[in-house]
Amino acid sequence: MKCIVDDDVVLSRPLEGPLSAHIAAFAQWARDQGYARASRYRQVLLAACFSRWLGQQTITVRHVAAAHAARYLRSRARRVQIHRGDRAALRQFLDFLRRRGVVRAKKISPPHPTPIEQAVQAFAQYLRGERALVRATVVNYVPFIRRFLMDRFGGDPVRLSRLQARDVMRFVQRQAPRLHLKTAKLLTTALRSFLRYARYRGAVTQDLAAAVATVANWSMSSIPRAIPAESVRRLLASIDRRTARGRRDYAILLLLARLGLRGSEVALLELDDLDWNAGQITIRGKRGRIIALPLPADAGAAIAAYLRHGRPRSTSRRVFLRAHAPSGGFAGPSAIACIVRHGLEQAGLPAPTKGAHQFRHALATQMLHDGASLTEIGEILGHRSPETTMIYAKVDLDALRTLALPWPGGAR
Repeated sequence: MKCIVDDDVVLSRPLEGPLSAHIAAFAQWARDQGYARASRYRQVLLAACFSRWLGQQTITVRHVAAAHAARYLRSRARRVQIHRGDRAALRQFLDFLRRRGVVRAKKISPPHPTPIEQAVQAFAQYLRGERALVRATVVNYVPFIRRFLMDRFGGDPVRLSRLQARDVMRFVQRQAPRLHLKTAKLLTTALRSFLRYARYRGAVTQDLAAAVATVANWSMSSIPRAIPAESVRRLLASIDRRTARGRRDYAILLLLARLGLRGSEVALLELDDLDWNAGQITIRGKRGRIIALPLPADAGAAIAAYLRHGRPRSTSRRVFLRAHAPSGGFAGPSAIACIVRHGLEQAGLPAPTKGAHQFRHALATQMLHDGASLTEIGEILGHRSPETTMIYAKVDLDALRTLALPWPGGAR
């Protein structure tokens, strides 16, 4: 006797056991998450077999635990071959039941944080709450502070009042030479921020932030590495927009190329950020800054095509979702960098870097060549400080050559 669980998931036996009443809802959840039919069938089959086994073991719903799933798989392995994704499928089924309150949540006692971890967590909370820094900045700062506190206190209690200038200088002198220039500068920035925080709390009375050595570096020593305009055109033309993934990637690359958005800004873009009537897009930049920009016609058309004919069904409000189940928004800007790298490799195009920022540099360079001022470029790119935009002044090499003095004794 066949059992129809979902429209296209049919089992050969009726549902049995203590979890049978929830298997149809699980099948619908798997469909909503964008799993292919074959994957959904396997998930539902395992859920049904697990429920039947629980019934045979006289285990009631209120006593079901993760250990039972492990026991069931060992029992199943004695009869049939265990597939690669079976453990993950059962784990998803149990997580689904926990979210619905059917199965009790796992009781995991969080480990008691060490004194150093307590200090680090308090600093991170300060950065998020008082300074309103974005998650990426907090994540970048925290490892350096953890390392600094470990260097100074080890396993002893963390008493910030005992910090001295020589502790700070010794740490920077030991760590900075081992790091890449940009990483070393990030270390010193994070350390100054932490020492100002310690003074703000009253734990430190001296201005220890002044003891943080400056990493030697020429201001604006490098020219921004921008992808050539011709490479952008070829990259966009190479995207196969007949597929859902192609429509998504094309829209993302257009936003990078036309608006110079950061990878994080694209990844975190939400449906409510699109104002179709006004033809605007709201960008949530660094430090919570919100900017409204005109939505270019071609980028808007690409996003609309993806939303209508490529975006998976999902309760997520993110504009761009993962191509593979479970559907949901990107975890962060690294996913956008992967899309850029994959596109360049597929098109066989050389590029100065593999990340999303090269499009941002390309837009600024093109605007400069078209006569835009540095102020206008800074407004489009969402720069808070004019000094950040000044680096693009070096890109206009033809204009800079007119300012160069002739070499003494050179050809006349």
